[in-house]
Amino acid sequence: MYKVLVLEDEIKTVKTITQGLRESGYEVDFALDGQEGLMLMNAHHYDLVITDILMPNLNGIEFCHTIRKINTTVPILILSALGLTDDKLRGFESGSDDYLVKPFDFKELLARIKVLLKRSHDIKAPPRILEYSDLRLNIDTKEVFKNDLPVQLTAKEFSLLEYFMMNSEILLSKEQIIEHVWGFDFDTGTNILEVYISYLRNKIGKEMSERLIHTRKGLGYIFKESH
Repeated sequence: MYKVLVLEDEIKTVKTITQGLRESGYEVDFALDGQEGLMLMNAHHYDLVITDILMPNLNGIEFCHTIRKINTTVPILILSALGLTDDKLRGFESGSDDYLVKPFDFKELLARIKVLLKRSHDIKAPPRILEYSDLRLNIDTKEVFKNDLPVQLTAKEFSLLEYFMMNSEILLSKEQIIEHVWGFDFDTGTNILEVYISYLRNKIGKEMSERLIHTRKGLGYIFKESH
């Protein structure tokens, strides 16, 4: 049985989510603020965390930042009424793996939970180390090195680079990348992928001569060395 932690300060929403998840076979704990959530995270093992953003004492963004310093693998799903692209960017940059806007359909929440749990508990794990050009990526420790020097990436930046490195020299469509990194039903009409491509380029090689991520206008992106 998977164990889920829910962080939400609206009692009605807490009851709805908790009851629904328990009826779906999950073991659930909940906290009404981020600080209480941290205490529970330190005391128990959880397979997945669902958190709101607007909470007392420690908000969801601060909670994610804190958790990612001590736990890089637990899936985090942000559930928030803040639905602008900038809000989602803040959520992903804080270390969350998915973002669902309120109000939501509970069936969609369950579907996203299943996807996140499948990713984190997939028996057929990819190779532990990926190498391409001057980059080395460790899937287990979530570390990236460029010319043996560490590169600091957010959770989404890491997932994006991992997908590129696993598919190096293969043309990938925007839809393929978004589906793998952000989820099967993420809105492909936003520019969030372009934003993250820019972030990643700035960290692994923004000069044209060392650029590894290449845009194919109207087709997608390809990860390969410049020649």
